[in-house]
Amino acid sequence: MIDPKKIEQIARQVHESLPKGLRELGDDLEKKIRQILQAQLNRLDLVNREDFDVQTQVLLRTREKLALLEQRLSALEAKNGDVPAIKQEPEQQ
Repeated sequence: MIDPKKIEQIARQVHESLPKGLRELGDDLEKKIRQILQAQLNRLDLVNREDFDVQTQVLLRTREKLALLEQRLSALEAKNGDVPAIKQEPEQQ
């Protein structure tokens, strides 16, 4: 969800950039601008920065755990001699 403070700030900037005669329409125009911005931004299906950063950290931890598990599996396979160690593919980013 988009931060309502950011939307309010953008709406205020648009409102303040209007000629004085239009600015006098006041609250109705600002409310309408805010509603339109909110509706358009909601259609974009965006995530906020905090959620993005949290998911990035989760992904990094998951990759680290996967790398450790792959190393352990390779070591166990090499020790047992049952199955040849799996050749690891380069990590895609």
